Amino acid sequence: MSNLCKAYPEDFHVHSTFSDGKDSPRALVEEALRRGMTDLGLSDHSYTVFDGSYCMPKDRDIAYRDEVAALREEFAGKIRIRCGIEQDYDSSESTAPYDYAIGSVHYIRFGNDYCPVDDGAQYLVSAADSLFGGDIYRVIEAYYAAVSDVLERTGAQIIGHLDLIRKYNGVTPFFDPQNPRYIEAWQTAADRLLKYKVPFEINTSPIARGLGTEPYPAAPIRRYIAEHGGTFVLTSDSHRAANLQLLFGQCLADPVTKNSILRFSEIC
Repeated sequence: MSNLCKAYPEDFHVHSTFSDGKDSPRALVEEALRRGMTDLGLSDHSYTVFDGSYCMPKDRDIAYRDEVAALREEFAGKIRIRCGIEQDYDSSESTAPYDYAIGSVHYIRFGNDYCPVDDGAQYLVSAADSLFGGDIYRVIEAYYAAVSDVLERTGAQIIGHLDLIRKYNGVTPFFDPQNPRYIEAWQTAADRLLKYKVPFEINTSPIARGLGTEPYPAAPIRRYIAEHGGTFVLTSDSHRAANLQLLFGQCLADPVTKNSILRFSEIC
């Protein structure tokens, strides 16, 4: 077992071919075993009626749970496998059949329209232009208002990628993270979520995608959460087996949060 696996031998935000991942559940389990991991959580996207492009089809959820259950039985004694779901804020599917849920916001709803958060800056800028006279911070405030309510809506055990809205800001800058309105928006969301005592994820997927050099949430948000008694779990949000545990070692060494990182397998 590698030193990394000894220090943090798990990953609970992992996508397979049942939603928008590139590798099958079996391939993910086999890679986790090769690495010496002790725990793996599959967490494909819940079905959303307004966009089926990235999520698990409504008629595939039983097959997903059955396949994960079969793998859990096959590899019992070698690795602990859980069947989770990344529950979108706007999904109406039940999380009851799953071992755990990650609560995430991927869209901002404006009336009957859904603006994607992580498909490109142009959608957010367009929403600002068409709805708020070009005021991008109105869109950002709407996003964080949804984030602040994500646990109430989903009942999740992990808070997913808190500041996903910054995904493309390093590629096509469209807001200033130092703007007081931006800071107030994320702090308000963090304050509300901290009351639930549910861990936030430190999600390394932006680095895997070449969209920056740090995970979600950004360092100022991580520091704020840690200083206010919040806790974290490490996740890769992996969409391919090769990215399991991506840069977990770097995250474990971060002096800002290293004392606030928990093992999800030990708390839930």
